[in-house]
Amino acid sequence: MSQQRYRQPQKRKGRIPNSTILSEPDSALIIIISFLVVLGIMAIFSATAQKAIDESHNPASYVLKQLLCLIIGVFVMKFFIKYDYKKLANHALNFSWLVAGLLALVDYTPLGVMVNGAKRWMMLGPLQFQPSELAKIAIILLLGNAFYKNSELFSGEKFKYYIPILAMVFLIYEQPNLSMIILLFVTGLIMYISAGGPLKMILGAGAAGAGILSIFIKPYQLNRVKIWFNPESDPLGQGYNVIQSKLAFAAGGFWGVGYGNSKQKLAWLPEGHTDFIFAVIGEEFGFIGCVLVICLFFGLIHRGLIISSRCPEIYGKLVAVGITIMIGFQAGLNMSVASSFLPATGVPLPFISYGGTSLIVNLAMMGILLNISRKRIRRINNIDEQR
Repeated sequence: MSQQRYRQPQKRKGRIPNSTILSEPDSALIIIISFLVVLGIMAIFSATAQKAIDESHNPASYVLKQLLCLIIGVFVMKFFIKYDYKKLANHALNFSWLVAGLLALVDYTPLGVMVNGAKRWMMLGPLQFQPSELAKIAIILLLGNAFYKNSELFSGEKFKYYIPILAMVFLIYEQPNLSMIILLFVTGLIMYISAGGPLKMILGAGAAGAGILSIFIKPYQLNRVKIWFNPESDPLGQGYNVIQSKLAFAAGGFWGVGYGNSKQKLAWLPEGHTDFIFAVIGEEFGFIGCVLVICLFFGLIHRGLIISSRCPEIYGKLVAVGITIMIGFQAGLNMSVASSFLPATGVPLPFISYGGTSLIVNLAMMGILLNISRKRIRRINNIDEQR
């Protein structure tokens, strides 16, 4: 009888019997971010070209600085897209104390730079950045750590997260930067609700926040609220920005006056490239342009909440909610101020306003959100293939 010869099945090189792979990050969110960044570069160039010429600089000097920060921000975003977000929990405390240290240097050392009556920036040689922007990431990570196990507000192990939060909030208040504190408080409250916080605690936190705000609000901040109701009472003072912003929207009408043709940005609208850049967009692109920007931010919020709902882990859900609310609420706050729906505050429009620190931090947060959007997929290979 002839004997049959059998070959042992051989594995192909590079094949892994069982492995876990990551899906691609959320493509719709990447498209939205890309549109916002491109729109921001266009708006900054339009709003700053004449300003740069008046300062005897290259007309594109502001936009070139923003492009440099954009390049840095894209690299930071790509890093966080690939870096497992769960590992961030281990670094939250150390990072938060680092941010608190930077805020202290701004408040109490000559490294802090005073601009428009607020000491929010740190100058290191040619570099100028705003440490309070880093507090956004720090507080989101700290609250994610505090609430991912349970929604108990007061327990011994959670105070180690609350202490650096209180330190950062106090140092931000000293700058002063009340709008940032409001932004952080609202984000923290929504994260607590998302973690399953009871209604009575939520109402209590809201009432306590309103009470603390009424106690510590400064006279000039209270005066902004009064001016908001009647800006014509001080048309050349605190009501000036509000009036000029309204005129910009009125001049834009439905279709706008055309890209680069804004008149308000030339001499009448202060901070047209930062806090009031939405008014410049409204003048040049009209109602249609404003609706486009609003829809882009609604799309970002929509994708962020979907990413949160699909994440299988509570920590990832909370971080995704925190990032989404942080960006979305800030955008709504800026656009509401520019269109006079809310009293004047000093928050930039995310991805669009001029400001390198804000752009880099926002792109970093988007990188974390995109990392959370990547699904973990278990791949099983067939090992019984011959040859």
